[in-house]
Amino acid sequence: MKHIRKQFIEWLFVHSQKLYTRLFKNHEPWGIYKQELLTYPKASFGRSLGEFLDENDFELIAKVERHDAYHTLTGYGTRVEDEIALQCLCFGNGKRSLYLYGAMILGILILPDYYKYYYRSYHIGKNANPFHHFNYKNLLHVNIEDLRHAIFSKQQRNILIPNANG
Repeated sequence: MKHIRKQFIEWLFVHSQKLYTRLFKNHEPWGIYKQELLTYPKASFGRSLGEFLDENDFELIAKVERHDAYHTLTGYGTRVEDEIALQCLCFGNGKRSLYLYGAMILGILILPDYYKYYYRSYHIGKNANPFHHFNYKNLLHVNIEDLRHAIFSKQQRNILIPNANG
């Protein structure tokens, strides 16, 4: 039954994201593609974003590039429960949007099996330095570990990215 609930949420993500982007995202897209990001310096945030996209066979989605930046920064994966946990983390950090509310509320209601994960993620976001408002396009050349150190405590980094150094 959990598998069916996850498939339903995936379907909701795919279809609602397109509609939400068309209706509510009025800013210009970054105009940067995975192949360009993969040419950035090895330790840069941009290169890490490119590697995240490459590993998941993704391309940046115009006008919602920030979402993949959050994945890269935090180390959250792309499984349904990770997507919901990432929304909880961002909510804890102060991000507010109609899409975030919908994804979080429906995700928690449909997949309550991961409630502890969602709750822990919310608290990490709440206790981290604010990051939800950054212009990530301007941070692509910044060292990813320096960026993570500026936002998350060592304990938070060990939870989010357990295999990272420091």
